[in-house]
Amino acid sequence: ILHEAIIDADIYGKTFEPRLDERQLAEQLGISRTPLREALTRLEHEGLVNVLARKGIFLRRKSCKEIVELITVWAALESMAARLACEKATNEEVDNLRQIAAAYTVDSAQCFLSEYSEANIDFHKMIISLSHCEALIQTAERLFTHLRPVRKRAMRDKSRTDRSIKDHEAIINAIAAPNADLAGDLVREHTMRLGDYISRTWKYLDKLDGTQSE
Repeated sequence: ILHEAIIDADIYGKTFEPRLDERQLAEQLGISRTPLREALTRLEHEGLVNVLARKGIFLRRKSCKEIVELITVWAALESMAARLACEKATNEEVDNLRQIAAAYTVDSAQCFLSEYSEANIDFHKMIISLSHCEALIQTAERLFTHLRPVRKRAMRDKSRTDRSIKDHEAIINAIAAPNADLAGDLVREHTMRLGDYISRTWKYLDKLDGTQSE
């Protein structure tokens, strides 16, 4: 429950309060402090929280540099997944990918931003799954735990939403063609644009209280 709540939280919002109240959490979950602390220890090992003596428990917000590095790794994984999808994805799977993308236009994505944000996440996770490479899928899933709140926050920018929809269409067409070189390049460029966006606009993360990062 805590894991899902953390990765769905808007932790990169400028006004988000990262500190957790252990007593309040225990009461809300209806459990004692012992299993809660065990859960928090596991979450700390995953890099999702920091448990600091005499200071408290804080959600782990990564620095701008750390986020861009994670995005770079994701770009490499998803680019390879797109190439593999050209070889291994069935027509039905490509059609399912197209249905996710076709559900929103530029206008409707802005009207239903929260829903489109989830659809965008589903789109990228499906490309990973179309690789039919279990090791790649598992590696990407662990990485995406940290990138989910990043993608959700970044999708609030209208200019990124418009570009996202256009890029998705081009990526699908390349996979359907199939053109592995083009699909891989398009996915990598699409993801790295997210990294460029973070580098330009999320400098405020570097000014956060040190208790919020490692």
